[in-house]
Amino acid sequence: MSKNDLHKAVGVSAAAIGLYERGEVRPRPDTIRELAQALNVPPGFFVHGRPRVQVEVAEASFRRLRSTTVGQQQQATAYVEQVWELSCYLEERVEFPELDLPAWAYPDSTHVPDPVTAAQQLREHWKLGSEPIPHLVYEIEQHGILTVFFSMKQDDALPEKSRIDAFSTTALPRPLIVLTPDKADDVLRHRFSAAHELGHVVMHHGRLGSDIEMERQADMFAAEFLTPRDVIHDHLPTRFNLNALQELSDEWGVSPEMLVYRSRDLERISESSARRAYITLRSVPRIPLSIFAFPGERPELLRNSIELLETIDVSTVDIASALQMNARHIRRLAGIETEKPRLSLVDRSFR
Repeated sequence: MSKNDLHKAVGVSAAAIGLYERGEVRPRPDTIRELAQALNVPPGFFVHGRPRVQVEVAEASFRRLRSTTVGQQQQATAYVEQVWELSCYLEERVEFPELDLPAWAYPDSTHVPDPVTAAQQLREHWKLGSEPIPHLVYEIEQHGILTVFFSMKQDDALPEKSRIDAFSTTALPRPLIVLTPDKADDVLRHRFSAAHELGHVVMHHGRLGSDIEMERQADMFAAEFLTPRDVIHDHLPTRFNLNALQELSDEWGVSPEMLVYRSRDLERISESSARRAYITLRSVPRIPLSIFAFPGERPELLRNSIELLETIDVSTVDIASALQMNARHIRRLAGIETEKPRLSLVDRSFR
């Protein structure tokens, strides 16, 4: 909600809303009730003094798309701040995986290897060998990196192209990767985005260099992490072969387009051959596989933690009450699909 939308719903000026946000003025109790109703939160939501931890837009690895506004990026970082609150509550009660990265991948490190070496060393550190990674998001979570879904599709007025793409931040004690199905519900694109953001997490905790350069490095990391050159090189065709690319795509969990990029990168084909291959692939569009059909590629840590607490009678409503949020929002933050009410018909055949 914009300040303009909120002031209309609450009956105070947009300037007053800004004063409340900055902590310069405390709203009256009746205004707090109006704010809570307009924003669909309990009045106690404001008592905590949010945000408990602040993530600046500059501390996140947003792709600098011209169509994505700063306001939308701020919305996404606010989501991250609330995810962090939820994760802290859960981690006090459930043992999360410890963060497990090479020494150079932590924020206090001053030396980071080049993207290809970084990908190779992280594979070695995680004992992944050189084989395809069947469940990438699962592996990321198992090594202590918090991963969540975020969607802006609730805003129907927002054009598809201006919705937030995947991003990450190391501004929190535990790195956090945010994935989204908004750009495309395509598991192969999703896996590359996850590997790309993993590259940002391990290489760019100091955030030095231009955005363009860091994006290029993250792409190089993702390509090497998903398809190690020492293995994939000899399997890549030296001329365009759709069937061969599709077989490799199925085996390695990457798109045919990414394999063309890899073929050019590893000098298996020329630049002109790569351009022709891209044109051909665009003329034969593939049917994407949904992210939601692959459990190992969907974030599970927060959802599983909540389900585990339910076994000891700590419900989502209890969690929402402790955090002073509503239960539906807790489920959204944790990536738990809200079930629709089930209609039960009464059997009147006995009459």
